Amino acid sequence: MTQEMIEQAKAVLRRNDRGTYTVPTHGLYPFQWNWDSALSALGFAHFDESRAWTEIETLFAHQWDDGMVPHIIFHQLDDGYFPGPDVWGTGRTVPTSGITQPPVAGFAARRIFDRATDKTLATQKARALLPQIHAWHQWFFANRDPQGTGLVAIIHPWESGRDNSVDWDAAFERVPTDGVQPFTRRDTSHANPAHRPTDEQYKRYIWLVQKFRSLEWDNSKLHDASPFQIVDPGFNAILIRSCVDLAALADALGEGTIAAQSRAMAEKAIAAMESLWNEKLGQYVCYDRAYGALVDSPSIGGILAAFAPIPKARAKAISDRIEVLSASCNYLVPSHDPTTPEFDALRYWRGPIWLIVNYMIADGLEVAGQTEMADRINRDCLRLIEEGGFAEYYGPIDAEPCGGDAFTWTAAMVIEILNTHEIEA
Repeated sequence: MTQEMIEQAKAVLRRNDRGTYTVPTHGLYPFQWNWDSALSALGFAHFDESRAWTEIETLFAHQWDDGMVPHIIFHQLDDGYFPGPDVWGTGRTVPTSGITQPPVAGFAARRIFDRATDKTLATQKARALLPQIHAWHQWFFANRDPQGTGLVAIIHPWESGRDNSVDWDAAFERVPTDGVQPFTRRDTSHANPAHRPTDEQYKRYIWLVQKFRSLEWDNSKLHDASPFQIVDPGFNAILIRSCVDLAALADALGEGTIAAQSRAMAEKAIAAMESLWNEKLGQYVCYDRAYGALVDSPSIGGILAAFAPIPKARAKAISDRIEVLSASCNYLVPSHDPTTPEFDALRYWRGPIWLIVNYMIADGLEVAGQTEMADRINRDCLRLIEEGGFAEYYGPIDAEPCGGDAFTWTAAMVIEILNTHEIEA
């Protein structure tokens, strides 16, 4: 069963392969997405190392001069997706969006490098990518942490990867909708509208895009201009982990300056994460920087923080928190606490399970010594595949497959998990 599942997953990656990049799935997401590509490269690396490196290289070939790496690259025009390049108006030769996504590339590059069988190729590729990834990390702290707190803010929900999380509800209400130009959504023609963000949320998404476009995508201005400034523990954990991993990669390549700078950024951020800890919940929570208050929302963002090298006592508490959540669902890890009124088992990031998040949580818990819970999460990942195939995401109660099907990063995670863990599928 294990090898059969791996071959099925490989077929998904090949189906969505466009030569130098992958699309997340056909129809719903016809372009290259930032963190999708980085995580998908982990899957490719198990059977085509060169193709894995190419995936990340293609992403960074479209890095902006200031260091930012956009969340979408519009390699080929496709009117089946909204908002397309005309809405973003970033003025790039190859159109891109003007915002970013969780910087998981540093983690992926180190992992692919460490496991590489072709060390010559890996050294060549990693050496070229190293300063690019480092520049992106530096960009975050320069542009999304203007006060030097050690933690960065997202300025649009799409940057988090958790588009319509409950975490954003209060802050998002302060984002206006006046002046939003009429638009036609495309996502609801590919997926059940009841599972997608609402039209009202979409208006606010687009208002922010229009606001940033009016500032000509000047990243030195966007943070302070945005009414939406959220310090997301999950997002920061990914940045921290990537800084730590990039430091290790830099050491391996003899780049001491990058290593030292990366460690310094990570250490400051890990210390600052303590300001987001919620003792009552036993997990981290978001901070609404524009409003000046913590967000009392028990979402997956505060659990994903385990991906970073947080104190082991915090990792143990998060493991215990997941155990509590397991009493209210049949599969781990739900993207929101099922006992809260905001929970929605099938609506995008308001309850469903995502294998990429599961993978990162399990990886962090394993590193922290919480191996039993890590194994349990990985087992649930494979149970979800058996029940629902390679879907974009799944209901935590009955494993209902939702969103796009034949999904690239879901398949990549299956390849990664089955090749690195002894788990009964």
